[in-house]
Amino acid sequence: MSRLTLSRRRFLAAGTTALTTLAMPGILRAGQAPQFTHGVQSGDVSAQGGMIWTRTDRPAKVMMEVATTESFADARALAPLHAHPSNDFAVKRLVDGLAPGQQVFYRFTAQDLTDVNAVSEPVTGTFRTAPAAGQSVKFAWSGDTAGQGWGIDDDGMLTYAVMARHNPDFFIHSGDTIYADGAMQDEVTNDAGEVIWKNTTLIDEKRKVAETLDEFRGQWKYNLMDRHVLEMNASVPTFYQWDDHEVVNNWSDSKDLTADDRYTEKSVHVLAARASKAFHEMTPISYAPTEPGRVYRRMSYGPMVDLFFLDLRSYRGANSDNLQTERSEATRILGQTQLDWIRRELKASKATWKVIACDMPIGLVVRDGDTFEAVANADDGDAKGRELEIAQLLRFIRDEDIRNTVWFTADVHYTAAHHYSPDRAAFQEFAPFWEFVSGPLHAGTFGPNALDMTFGPEVKFVKAPTEAQGANLSPAEGLQFFGLVEIDGDTEQMTVRLMDRADSELWSVTLDPVKG
Repeated sequence: MSRLTLSRRRFLAAGTTALTTLAMPGILRAGQAPQFTHGVQSGDVSAQGGMIWTRTDRPAKVMMEVATTESFADARALAPLHAHPSNDFAVKRLVDGLAPGQQVFYRFTAQDLTDVNAVSEPVTGTFRTAPAAGQSVKFAWSGDTAGQGWGIDDDGMLTYAVMARHNPDFFIHSGDTIYADGAMQDEVTNDAGEVIWKNTTLIDEKRKVAETLDEFRGQWKYNLMDRHVLEMNASVPTFYQWDDHEVVNNWSDSKDLTADDRYTEKSVHVLAARASKAFHEMTPISYAPTEPGRVYRRMSYGPMVDLFFLDLRSYRGANSDNLQTERSEATRILGQTQLDWIRRELKASKATWKVIACDMPIGLVVRDGDTFEAVANADDGDAKGRELEIAQLLRFIRDEDIRNTVWFTADVHYTAAHHYSPDRAAFQEFAPFWEFVSGPLHAGTFGPNALDMTFGPEVKFVKAPTEAQGANLSPAEGLQFFGLVEIDGDTEQMTVRLMDRADSELWSVTLDPVKG
């Protein structure tokens, strides 16, 4: 075990009790110092720095320091920020000017705006900047948190604790980060009326679907009440994506909520706007001045890894039969601007591995009633509908000789490894590649889904409920999944491992980089 790991664990152990306590909102009293209500987070880390986040319980001046020692002996003060009601007292900022491969410690302290003598106890976190050449990289990925009514029980969201024990450099949350459309009850019963799950932690915002901005914010606060989530957030940076459940199931511009009695707000555009604001307030995602609410982005994590985060939700056309033979507004899934961006960024990348983090799988059939929700259309033939944009991207990757692209995704609530090859495909103008699927983190388990052969996928491994087990299995059944990726600093080989909540390795593969 490395000296760095030991130091990091001592640091985190010292803050665990405080983080768990601070997850519960306090009652404001005159003269009481501000409180940090939902721990700390970091994210979107590069070789030079990363985003840091926290939230207070009132208007406050939030002071920040960063250091390279856990004692903060070499602390550097940053300009303070103000926690305002307009952002629900959440603050985040970019910390830059750091060295590559450095363990960084950060600390927040809050001062009441109306009483300069009311100063909080500090709350702390740590992250590691992206490495220089020759250093290995390890990351985890998964998706789907607090879905299908399975909330925080006495054991909590254990998969987060299991992932954190692997000490990854960062974690990719591939979407469905919350379930804004998934109301919870105190207890879940089976068909026989027997109690099979107790949500021992529950707040009013989770008892109904989210409609108001405060209700969307509450969905995030609920996840941040789990002790395992808090502890991992304090030690592992998260790179966030989103999908549909951040707003409402299977949403697009054409989502019709007229017949859904759960909603008094029927405009999906209003819901999406509120959901986006809460998403960007409550996560350490970075933002682009050209489009502050943008989710797709490229992050470089050292010379071996570039990360490309796609957004298959925000720019899509309506769900349909997905069989259009020509591109149009109806076939959008990335949209032209994002498609141009990913092609440009992939071509510019000098990293050995190009990790494409996609919030939905390419070749799995995901239905929305009589229409299709994802890329595939169950046609097995040449590219049609939303497949047209993906075909254009895959053709570009081949024609430009962009090597070592690997896709990572979640969404379908089981784990799998897919290899895509033109030798098996109806559309053949692409180079072979891998797609790895994981999740759920803490939600119902489903699957497996059917494959569409347009791009020639082959299942190399799958773990999902059996027919006898049925669907929507609770986290207690153990079919909660995450993936681990390790890139060796010497050989640059990528090893992908599919893991479960018991920390069992289900399957693995080692990929050799194509060089030249």
